[in-house]
Amino acid sequence: MVTPLEVPAPVGTKQPDTLRQDLGDAPVIAAIDVGTNSIHMVVARVQPDLPAFTIIAKEKATVRLGDRDPKTGDLTPAAMERATQALRRCQSLANSLNAKQTIAVATSAVREAPNGMDFLQQVKADLGLTINLIAGTEEARRIYLGVLSGVEFHNDPHVILDIGGGSTELILGSGHEPRSLSSTKVGAVRLSALFVKSDPISDKEYRALRNYVRGMLERPVEDLVSQLKPGEKPRMIGTSGTIEAVAMIQACQAQGSPLENINGYSITRAHIHQAIQRLRKLTYQQRVDLPGLKNERRAEIIVAGAVILLEAMELLKINSITICERALREGVIVDWMLGQGLIEDRLRYQSSVRERSVLNAMRKFQVDRGYSEHVTQFAITLFDATQPKLHRLSPDAREILWAAAMLHDCGQYISNSSYHKHTYYLIRNGDLLGYTEADVEAIANLARYHRKSQPKKKHDNYRNLSTKWHRRCVDQLHPIMRLAVALNRRQIGAVESLNCELDLDRKTIHLNLSPRDNQDDCALELWSIEQNKEAFEKVYGLKVVPVLRAE
Repeated sequence: MVTPLEVPAPVGTKQPDTLRQDLGDAPVIAAIDVGTNSIHMVVARVQPDLPAFTIIAKEKATVRLGDRDPKTGDLTPAAMERATQALRRCQSLANSLNAKQTIAVATSAVREAPNGMDFLQQVKADLGLTINLIAGTEEARRIYLGVLSGVEFHNDPHVILDIGGGSTELILGSGHEPRSLSSTKVGAVRLSALFVKSDPISDKEYRALRNYVRGMLERPVEDLVSQLKPGEKPRMIGTSGTIEAVAMIQACQAQGSPLENINGYSITRAHIHQAIQRLRKLTYQQRVDLPGLKNERRAEIIVAGAVILLEAMELLKINSITICERALREGVIVDWMLGQGLIEDRLRYQSSVRERSVLNAMRKFQVDRGYSEHVTQFAITLFDATQPKLHRLSPDAREILWAAAMLHDCGQYISNSSYHKHTYYLIRNGDLLGYTEADVEAIANLARYHRKSQPKKKHDNYRNLSTKWHRRCVDQLHPIMRLAVALNRRQIGAVESLNCELDLDRKTIHLNLSPRDNQDDCALELWSIEQNKEAFEKVYGLKVVPVLRAE
């Protein structure tokens, strides 16, 4: 059953008085989803004492960023201008409602376009709006959070389907940690451009479209089904404009008028099949005139989107789907609430999603956890000791350092030779959850530069760092990484603990090392520090002095 639009109040949250002191009364947050077909924004009033949020305004514009240059794959100037104007309107609405913060994310079209980052930087320059680029699996995770804010799962398995313009997300969960998250490059805009050339769509094009969609969805569906327990029969939830449009068309045909509220409405697979057979025989203009299909741009892509819906249901052998209006943008708000510590029980696992994701990657790439945790302990100790006197990097940078230190030698999973470069590749393509694409790029770069060459502008991976802040993180933290790795040179934990003493007058930093075994002179660790301290001394202008202090 679909519940009213508020986050169910979990047990074990902060006390109301404490939350009011932290955040004030009912802060207003805006969340923007920059998608392939449309830009969506919701503005929500957060009630920290529940905790819950109420949607107080919505804005949507069909900007079709997915209409990319067919030769280069770039976002076109016209599409970028449409998107910029839509974002300007979103900002104006958010400001008029006194939004405390606007959080924006970009998905498939911007992810794949060669000039996607240039577009985001231009938006930042023109509007002062930071848009975080997120990976497909991170998009799926936040969609899951959005649905959880409006649907009670009762610990029963649910499949969530979100059909976007450029990608389709499939999620399996029962109200706790998601069992399966996938993002596949099939979307209504993408497929319409690839397959729909005739009006109405020809039988040949329609067959090619269905076969392609089925082929693309088979693997993610298999992965999802493999996570079901014997005898489980999940319900299905749909969260996109495409699914809503198909449901509205069917409802209009069944009852003669549009539904006042599509949220919670269910539609069967048989009715979807009937709707497709009707839609594919209509011209574009006839589809525009259909009762229930309000958006002319939706009429261009509805056939492809409906085919994705039908094929997913057939592969999953699920006979009905229920509409939930909450999706990625609401998930962005829930994610913000988690980051503020407002939700600590029902979705407790999500507050540690970054840690879980990194630990999963370590297991996948057979990283020695004990060794990596020891290196990470040194890295975090160095970070804390040098902040804020040597650097003023935020707690977010500390989390990036933590992840990089934990994963710094995962490249050995591929080969011992040049493993730092393999490490970059594995992290960059490892689907780390809870991080933006820019964060993942910084983590991968930081891990890559823990040995051998220091960051250079000629390196492709370094040029991939998309913001000044992330470049500063890599520039200032890679010397810390090098020292942390040096401190565990033999990978046996010979140096048990580290204490740092800064002497800015004498421009020195003393690394006071306590050995695990007082009979161990830690000669190899001391030698390794000498070999790796140059980067730190160059970046921070301090002489590194290691001191072994046996008891």
